[in-house]
Amino acid sequence: MICGIDEAGRGPVIGPMVVAGVAVRDDDELVEMEVKDSKKLSVDKREELEEKIKDVSTYAYRVIPAEEIDVLRDDITLNQIEVGLFSSIIDEICDPTTVVYVDSACTDEEAFSQMIQTELSDEMDIVSRHGADDIYPVVSAASILAKVKRDQEVERIAEELEQDIGSGYPSDVRTRSFLKRWVDEHGELPPYTRKSWETAREILNLARTKRLDEF
Repeated sequence: MICGIDEAGRGPVIGPMVVAGVAVRDDDELVEMEVKDSKKLSVDKREELEEKIKDVSTYAYRVIPAEEIDVLRDDITLNQIEVGLFSSIIDEICDPTTVVYVDSACTDEEAFSQMIQTELSDEMDIVSRHGADDIYPVVSAASILAKVKRDQEVERIAEELEQDIGSGYPSDVRTRSFLKRWVDEHGELPPYTRKSWETAREILNLARTKRLDEF
């Protein structure tokens, strides 16, 4: 068996981070599907492949909301959060004979592999690589599941708030406009925002400064 683990939504200021794991006997069917790094696929293609991947694999998700990310970051790093999520999925869908391929979140690939190993119930063969979602089809498959789930979560948030929140990434003009508009109207950051993110703090502080200038 082989397994791939990847995340979507590590950097956004709005919405959850999603980690997905995909386990298969071999990657022949995934290669035949022509899975790729999710960032290289259209929305329609990702959604089409998602169903096919689920049909041929054992898979699992972890969805960690913005509020929980903020709380955890008081004590541990984002890399450590990822390690915990990766390890949890590996324990759920893999056995000790499984070779696990992960997209390394750490500059030191071997160190990231060792961090995961320390959290596991069993000794595992873990291959940690930068850009693994572009190298190993099984990690590409995991990246697709994670991205589709993350997009669904962002869409749900937008519908609940009845606002165009964009992609949730700090570089997205629509996301920044939404945050500024919400803070101006409500005096606080909106739900589902990672309040520990620099972008969120900057926008909130700017709004508070503007209010003080009005007095």
